[in-house]
Amino acid sequence: MNAPADFSQAGELVCPAGTPAALRTAVDAGADTVYCGFQDATNARNFPGLNFTLPELEASVAYAHARGAKVLLALNTYPPAGKFDLWRAAAANAARLQVDACIVADMGVARHIATEHPGLRLHLSVQAAASSPEAIRYYCQHFGVKRVVLPRILTIPEIRAIKQEIPCEIETFIFGNHGLMVEGRCSLTSWLTGESTNMDGVCSPAGKVTYEEDANGGLRSCLGGFTIDRFAPDETAGYPTICKGRYAAPHRPEGYYAFEEPVSLNLARLLPDLMGAGVHAFKIEGRQRSKSYVRKVVGAFRAAVDAVRAGATPDLADLVALTEGQKETQGAFQTKKWR
Repeated sequence: MNAPADFSQAGELVCPAGTPAALRTAVDAGADTVYCGFQDATNARNFPGLNFTLPELEASVAYAHARGAKVLLALNTYPPAGKFDLWRAAAANAARLQVDACIVADMGVARHIATEHPGLRLHLSVQAAASSPEAIRYYCQHFGVKRVVLPRILTIPEIRAIKQEIPCEIETFIFGNHGLMVEGRCSLTSWLTGESTNMDGVCSPAGKVTYEEDANGGLRSCLGGFTIDRFAPDETAGYPTICKGRYAAPHRPEGYYAFEEPVSLNLARLLPDLMGAGVHAFKIEGRQRSKSYVRKVVGAFRAAVDAVRAGATPDLADLVALTEGQKETQGAFQTKKWR
């Protein structure tokens, strides 16, 4: 058994790895930690062409550990009744391969790991949507959770106040999907596709996505046979997710973003404030993104975090070309402004 991973350094950079190649890219670009999942419903990014087989994860853990990086395994979905064996096997493999922590959302999964694999560190997924000190303390006291990934709905003063009342580390997202749909409790996609983000790990499954040309030369993006958005000939067609579609309504017949607009979170300018609020780890979203995305974003935030640690002003790279809709926001972290 290897020595436990060192999670003590504040400002830990936690980076996405959708494939073994992306994991190697993230580690080489300066990630302190990478997070990934198996090729099944135990993780919330269960898409064809993504994730890891057992041999791939074993080799990837060895690659990361040899370079001083940690590996987190996402077991962050909710097992349907009668199907817990898949999550049980994933936890056993995580322990055997000596991943540095499992990211969990379901209480049953947390209980199983805490009981059967007590040496395996637990992080509470954003999928659990725990945003109050009482909820976070419950997971810490009953399952031994060492870190909570906070939902992206909290201001920095709220995060500072929470930190003073909980016995674990805090991790926040700093770049990528804005993700405001109740953080892991969204059921929209299952209404149209029959597949659940929470239990199947699939939001807008690729097999249910189609693009159809309009008479005017534009495109309609469809999910499960339903139109989610329309794009003019000069617009770039986005991937259809219900929460980021445009819809017509009596008061807005031209169509509007009813839930949230396609935009990416970028908290590069708030890194010093987040550290001051007690945030231990910074998470980059994007397990579905390319190696070039991983290399550029991880490299930029590696330099920024190192500058803040050294007491310098970070030289912030322009990452807007890598954002959703080529727009970025600081979301609720500075102030809540709800439509």
